[in-house]
Amino acid sequence: MDSKQNNLPSAVRLIVFDWDGTLMDSETQIVHALQASIQDMALEARSIDECRNIIGLGLQEAVDTLYPGQGEDFTRRFVERYRHHWFSGTQHSDLFPGSRETLCLLKDAGFVLGVATGKGRTGLDRVLADTGLENVFAVTRCSDETQSKPHPQMLQEILQETGIEAQHALMVGDTEYDLKMANEAGIGPVAVNYGVHAPERLLRHNPLVCLDTITELVDWLAEQQLLDPDCISQEPLAS
Repeated sequence: MDSKQNNLPSAVRLIVFDWDGTLMDSETQIVHALQASIQDMALEARSIDECRNIIGLGLQEAVDTLYPGQGEDFTRRFVERYRHHWFSGTQHSDLFPGSRETLCLLKDAGFVLGVATGKGRTGLDRVLADTGLENVFAVTRCSDETQSKPHPQMLQEILQETGIEAQHALMVGDTEYDLKMANEAGIGPVAVNYGVHAPERLLRHNPLVCLDTITELVDWLAEQQLLDPDCISQEPLAS
């Protein structure tokens, strides 16, 4: 866990999380759905790394990155195939170890929790229901209802809805898109280095800390005096 001491927010009230690659280990499922869609449409192949790189973007932006300039009809057909494969049930994703415990501890400690994701609303609502976490988050934003990352609008809308100022908020994510969005919104960026973007890419965006596991977020908050240590359970978080 690498941490910086400068520009730390004070009196953090809001913590916003990316979903895929930060709370849920969904890389394999996303890549499978992308490559199956590519095969369905008989398109030029894209490598696993090329598919991994677009995780975090909205689906339309991801398609345009993989196949630039193909137009709205192409994007619509690709998105239809992707959603078919995503919801087919042939692949399954699990929360990263410690995600549930970390979220529940932070909520119990009084933080307002949110999600800012490249997933669509239908996909996010389904995984929230499947994981039983729908009541943990006070506010969520998806890429099909606002601007996609790295545009800051997603976070700006979350701040407006919660009434919390940017200097009292953190954004936790595993991609450059998350950190750039946080910086542009004036929110403290927190990186996790176990997701799809390598640590050296994340560090270009000056995160306050780069975490090796999601459970380290609790310890880091306590170290920075942003969380009362008495709120931390005596039982260790799952790792």
